[in-house]
Amino acid sequence: MAKQCAQCGKGSQMQTTRKLLRGNYNPTNRVRKYPNLQWAKTPDGSRIKICTQCIRTTSKTVR
Repeated sequence: MAKQCAQCGKGSQMQTTRKLLRGNYNPTNRVRKYPNLQWAKTPDGSRIKICTQCIRTTSKTVR
């Protein structure tokens, strides 16, 4: 299973940081950021890994 949401497909992203030293921006390494994946139960009883944003969306009540 990949580090990806099973519901929306959100995956990892590359992030760059800008380090400021004495008025100049220095090159820094790129960092990979991962989504906040959690185990959640589906209505049929199986467990899937979905991101916390999808957990919030699915738990909302419909008006």
